[in-house]
Amino acid sequence: MANAEAIYLDLKTKLRDVVPDVELKIKSEIAAQIIELKKKRNAVILGHNYMEPALYNSIPDITGDSLELSRAAAKATADIIVFCGVRFMAETAKILSPQKTVLLPAKKAGCSLADGITADDVRKLKSRYPGVPVVTYVNTSAEVKAESDICCTSSNAAAVVESLKGESVIFLPDEYLARNVAMETGRHIIFPSKTPGSDTTIDKVMIGWNARCEVHEKYTVEDIENVRKQFPDVVILAHPECSPEVTGASDFSGSTSAMIKFIRQSKAPRYLLLTECSMGDNIAAANPEKNMLRMCSIRCPHMNEITLEDTLDSLQHTRYVIEIPEEIRMKAVRALERMLAIAPSVPNNPID
Repeated sequence: MANAEAIYLDLKTKLRDVVPDVELKIKSEIAAQIIELKKKRNAVILGHNYMEPALYNSIPDITGDSLELSRAAAKATADIIVFCGVRFMAETAKILSPQKTVLLPAKKAGCSLADGITADDVRKLKSRYPGVPVVTYVNTSAEVKAESDICCTSSNAAAVVESLKGESVIFLPDEYLARNVAMETGRHIIFPSKTPGSDTTIDKVMIGWNARCEVHEKYTVEDIENVRKQFPDVVILAHPECSPEVTGASDFSGSTSAMIKFIRQSKAPRYLLLTECSMGDNIAAANPEKNMLRMCSIRCPHMNEITLEDTLDSLQHTRYVIEIPEEIRMKAVRALERMLAIAPSVPNNPID
């Protein structure tokens, strides 16, 4: 039987400055039940970096960004995959592991980016720009992935674009990530939904879309300027879903895992992360010797739907099961496998 007291003591060591003690005691009891149940059901739990601290630091077998968790899902040998993330992530796990039961602990757990584009939108773009390859951010539905040539994550987006070797590319759906990747790869970017008359007559053009992450779009250059006035020695890290102006004013821009690696290896006097708030708490817990500033514009309301309580309920009652029609899955898996073929390897974490 999983030891709730041992879990509590571990969480207290990591999260004593982040989560109230009374909450840690309650969460530890729930985590102990989950750990015991996942053993009985031969389940593996994947936890995204944006999960709330008590969950992130107790029950996942693998933690990471969407790329790392995609690789973990593809390699998992357990009967059940419980995805503590949002729906597009759980769908990705099902696409890569169709024989597994994939559970999402929340009924919806959506994403503003995934909601920002449809498969029909992609088909219309492909009709307008025939022959131009479609790169789709993994933060999209299975149906959108099925209309794509290759997927990407924030950590390998530029590498994916460069791998296509072509002059033009359709990059969907995140406007800010597209702008950041366009600058990194030396491409001119156009947005047909904003400028209907635009075309691909300019060399090395990137055709973007106008969806945005509702968390990362909140951060501004003014935020950065105000923080630097008070803490001139701060190192600021921004997720590439932030605007190009924000990433340009920051000291480092990268995926959630790239941020974690940067902070582990750096010796700066203090840090500020411009990303989802829970991740800042998780990094602070993992690096108690680092001085982490807090500036939380907004918690992701979708990631926030995933709780320890709902994860226990998910395992107890086998809910909510992710299902994808095989015709869509077969098309989507090709785009994901092409992404994984050029992506760096996931760290060697146990996943069984």
